[in-house]
Amino acid sequence: MPETPKDRPESHPAKTGSGEWYDPAVLTEDIGRIVLNNGQRKYYRLARAGRWYGGIATADCCGCNLRCLFCWSGKPRDNVEDVGNFYGAFEVAQALISTAEKHGYGLVRISGNEPTLGRNHLLQVIHAVEAAGLAFILETNGLLLDLSLAKALSVHSNLHVRVSLKGTDPAEFARLTGAPPKYFNKQLKALENLLVSGVSCHPAAMISFSPPEKIQHLRETLQMIHPDLERDLEKETVLLYPPVVERLKEAGLSPLEGYYP
Repeated sequence: MPETPKDRPESHPAKTGSGEWYDPAVLTEDIGRIVLNNGQRKYYRLARAGRWYGGIATADCCGCNLRCLFCWSGKPRDNVEDVGNFYGAFEVAQALISTAEKHGYGLVRISGNEPTLGRNHLLQVIHAVEAAGLAFILETNGLLLDLSLAKALSVHSNLHVRVSLKGTDPAEFARLTGAPPKYFNKQLKALENLLVSGVSCHPAAMISFSPPEKIQHLRETLQMIHPDLERDLEKETVLLYPPVVERLKEAGLSPLEGYYP
């Protein structure tokens, strides 16, 4: 039987090397019951200005269906019952629009954890910011991005999707997330679904733990899906916040590169 959040110690929710996996599909259901409520979603911050993408307004949500060891947003991920408040899609959109207008930004996003938990809520936020003339960057791990969601996203001309690959192959994915290796292929499939549906997208990959030959293999894999994916690959490196460093140390992982924020 797959582990649930209650089965796995909160101090190390993605411990690897034990041979015991948690199932992201089960975690999706368990976390969804906590962070979603009648169309509202839990957020721990509404909204902030940020320097990413040259300037972007960001709302930070609670709850994720992965337990990445390198995650910089561990507290609202692992303590979803105790962190954050519920907001409706209109409230979130208005906070993003207001922050973007205040700082002269043309971009907004939902970050912090996994935005696709709560599909309808997400689509309503995107629709509202589109009506305000703003572009939306969807940052996602892609596990819930099936063809149905990709087609629903395709109606929004203001949207670009960044699919964050957790490593360069299934083995790295499993080591970095504690989830079964097969879910790496779901991330790749998300990119395919977006391309088929005509949604603007690009892949990002955590490469701090990857030797050059594995990065090259990922490039070849992306090239086979579509040349644009290989060309637009964004290399992501670990942010060495103290909790992240401790998590990596406990797991016996040392990044080949990273930086202190």
